[in-house]
Amino acid sequence: MKNTFTLLILLAALLAGLLLFIAGPGTRMDWWHFRTGFTLMRWAVYLGVGAAGLAVIAALVPALRRGNALRLGLALVIGLSVAAVPMMQFRTVQSLPRIHDITTDTLNPPAFVAIAPLRADAPNPVEHEGEEVARQQREAYPDIVTFQTDAYPSIVFERVVEVVERQGWELVEANIDEGRIEATDTTFWFGFKDDVVIRIQSSDAGSLVDVRSKSRVGLSDVGANARRIRGFLDALDEVLH
Repeated sequence: MKNTFTLLILLAALLAGLLLFIAGPGTRMDWWHFRTGFTLMRWAVYLGVGAAGLAVIAALVPALRRGNALRLGLALVIGLSVAAVPMMQFRTVQSLPRIHDITTDTLNPPAFVAIAPLRADAPNPVEHEGEEVARQQREAYPDIVTFQTDAYPSIVFERVVEVVERQGWELVEANIDEGRIEATDTTFWFGFKDDVVIRIQSSDAGSLVDVRSKSRVGLSDVGANARRIRGFLDALDEVLH
């Protein structure tokens, strides 16, 4: 009986791991809605914490611990590890504003043109949602600002296309006459589609590059769009120098 109980604890921890493992890929492969994926992650936390808690309790009972130490230890480690991933993400969500549209130019954000039809059915509208979102962005990500370079716009345009391809984004349009490049990035785990538009303008000193990254779904992007812009601008700076 005691072996069956400890086995059930371990199986609960393993089930938690399975739920966490399939939550993202299942969403990416359209097996279920992304909200179902989030629900699976939530249940993974419940099961993981529950299994870890029961493992600790069982380990304190000599009759249960005897001959089952390895099983209980595995249940504890697996349960806590599984629960830690979503809980860390939840803490990140709580520490950031619930926005999903980030741009280097909050006064005049680059506009989506070629991508606009692709977002026709997306819950998040293609338009920037105004000053309130811009204010929250400036407070949370003060480093996301217009990129300036002394390179000519035509050279910058070529380098931007190069960086977009290196990033693995899907290039939607590269309009050199308008200095506009649009692309879509698909996130690794859940397969979310986030769209990017890059605007290149000439300046007295060379060129100004503005980037805007916006999620198609979700209230909070968990900082993904800001990270994407930072990574892109770092890579652009590297190829320009």
